[in-house]
Amino acid sequence: MKLTILADNNTSIDKYYLGEPAFCVYVEAYGQKILFDTGYSDVFLQNAKKAGIDLSQAGYVVLSHGHNDHTGGLKYFKEIVKESKPFLVACPEAFKQRYDCDGEFGCPVSKQEIEKYFTPVYTKEPYFISSNIAFLGRIKRQNDFEAQSPVGFNKETKEPDFVPDDSALAINTQKGIVILTGCSHSGIVNICRYAQEIFQTERIHSIIGGLHLINAPKKQLELTFNYLKSLNLEALYPCHCTGFKAQCMLSSLKPFRECSSGLVINFDFAI
Repeated sequence: MKLTILADNNTSIDKYYLGEPAFCVYVEAYGQKILFDTGYSDVFLQNAKKAGIDLSQAGYVVLSHGHNDHTGGLKYFKEIVKESKPFLVACPEAFKQRYDCDGEFGCPVSKQEIEKYFTPVYTKEPYFISSNIAFLGRIKRQNDFEAQSPVGFNKETKEPDFVPDDSALAINTQKGIVILTGCSHSGIVNICRYAQEIFQTERIHSIIGGLHLINAPKKQLELTFNYLKSLNLEALYPCHCTGFKAQCMLSSLKPFRECSSGLVINFDFAI
């Protein structure tokens, strides 16, 4: 299994890939080629070119949620795949209009455009790309310390937005589940527990992605830290929206790894 980080807030010395406050990963696993999120701009395309990746070969685009730092790249990607029309998998709410005090920050591509350039799969339920690769759909929110603060509001209803479309990609391997998450608005603990439920296995091998702990209260930081420690992960790559304070806490865990644009993560899993 090979994961290439095509967009992240962080960059690494001597690699010279572009960074932006966004997230995108190219996944090559078990015969599938999947673009997980698309960043904010065309940065992911430039980084893919530098890495020698032909994104026109992607059979799937999976969106963790509808915020523009994860969907903005669709504006640029749609022309690349207009002939192949790969599957695009997301929760149906991913394309609603979203606002905060700075204006709109939802997906810049309409559902009509999605249906023109992609083969859409809108689902609140888990969707299996293969027997061991699943888009989790709507995450069950089962605890009282995660997903407690809204992120902006719904333009139509004016109601606070708790990002119900937040999801993740889970890959079940013989050594445990590898979880890719965009922002974890639904909570990384909730995500892990739901992935365990879907695949009927307890072992979480690795977590890669944003944990949205940037302004998290002390209780959430402590409970999340203790939970991640209890998993005995092989690798933890917290990035994007995790936040400096949380990164510092998590860096004391043995599996902690730094993440950056251009990073290649190779896992040696037998099928």
